[in-house]
Amino acid sequence: MKFMKSSELGLSAMYRILKKAGAARVSDESANELRRIIEELADGIAKSAVDMTSHAGRKTVKAEDVKLASKPFNKF
Repeated sequence: MKFMKSSELGLSAMYRILKKAGAARVSDESANELRRIIEELADGIAKSAVDMTSHAGRKTVKAEDVKLASKPFNKF
């Protein structure tokens, strides 16, 4: 039996993103895979932003923390 991990992002948003990118049709598997990848990237960015916040002696994550944390992921 395969258990699904709870997701923070809606699957319908993944279909819309793929459609906006020009896909004529979108498979369930592709939408699920896009969601998995985006959540993995977002988790890494969030953890890095929290580390930056802590290092700066703050408890509140600011937009600048997220921007700086996302720099290594800005390949596109």
